[in-house]
Amino acid sequence: MDFTKLDAYLDILSKLNVPGCDLAVYQDHKMIYRRQAGWRNDEKTEPMRGDEAYFLYSCTKVFTTCAAMQLISQGKMRLDDPVSAYLPAYGRLTVKEGDTVRPAKTVMTVRHLMSMQSGLNYDMGSPAVQAVRKAYGSRATTRQLVDAKAQDPLEFDPGDNFLYSLSHDVLAAVIEEASGQRFSDYLREHIYAPLGLKTMSFRLTDEVKGRMCPLYEYDPSAYRLNLCSIEKEAAKRCNSEYESGGGGLIGDVQDYITFVDALACGGRSREGELILAPEMIQLWSANQLGPRSRQSFDGWKRVGYSYALGVRTRVNDVIGGGGPVGEFGWDGAAGAWAMIDPKHRLSAFFGMHVLNYGYNYDVIHPTLRNLIYEGLEK
Repeated sequence: MDFTKLDAYLDILSKLNVPGCDLAVYQDHKMIYRRQAGWRNDEKTEPMRGDEAYFLYSCTKVFTTCAAMQLISQGKMRLDDPVSAYLPAYGRLTVKEGDTVRPAKTVMTVRHLMSMQSGLNYDMGSPAVQAVRKAYGSRATTRQLVDAKAQDPLEFDPGDNFLYSLSHDVLAAVIEEASGQRFSDYLREHIYAPLGLKTMSFRLTDEVKGRMCPLYEYDPSAYRLNLCSIEKEAAKRCNSEYESGGGGLIGDVQDYITFVDALACGGRSREGELILAPEMIQLWSANQLGPRSRQSFDGWKRVGYSYALGVRTRVNDVIGGGGPVGEFGWDGAAGAWAMIDPKHRLSAFFGMHVLNYGYNYDVIHPTLRNLIYEGLEK
């Protein structure tokens, strides 16, 4: 193994609007690479040291869909169950059609939620949702808000297309109903505790706040980074009752790499704890998109990938660089990136904290993946 090129790439990212970053790579439960680059404070006086916490944004979805696959394996829910079997508010859905609204022609299922083919959108500003927020303020629960979302017309009939959306927030409410536990309690008991994860949370505690990596937002009109308020961002994404399955978790690189290492190694931790059986991991990462949905997903420029049950999945290893068919994972709005390769029992997690920076997905993430595989071959 020779990761010299990977070292050099991480070191130059600070010149590419990435003030601080941290990459961990594991194979067969062993750390084969770990490096931090850049700064853990805005003043650039303290180098990154590896215990920084991040808003994980959509990297939360890997935990949420893993939890769903656990419940499916236990027989507590099924992929093709109607969502309304768990959330009755989803029993009478409507769909936009031009300037009018009509009843949905198909039933929304758990599979539709997991594969982003539900027809939901990402609009949380609708009158129904705002009415719940006005009535309950910061005490509005996951269930109350996703039930309100059911009043909004869908963008298309469930199963007809792919649209990245609040589907996994709705899925979190389904998980609560199917398991009989609050979403965070389910994750803690069935994923965090077996794996020994200490930092994953929907709450910005004082301890976590003290370790938060500075959060920036890229301004493409001025080609610069603007520092964001951690407190304001937390207030937008976290409250005492709403737990976003699509983007609410806060955590660090060590906990996340421990999670994906287990998934890459047959669903079993280094200590032998099984969190998900290999056949369920294979199902989870199986392509779910037909031609129309795939065309929509291809607009995301994840070359060589399609979308599975809440994760990207490699379907073509001829295009798009290194890595085998079956490698899967996802990424987050501030640049976090997770990779799971069951064939090679290989996993990686990359932490960074810059919003609105498309270069993450188009260049940084595929470059990291390619350099990891190149380094392994030497």
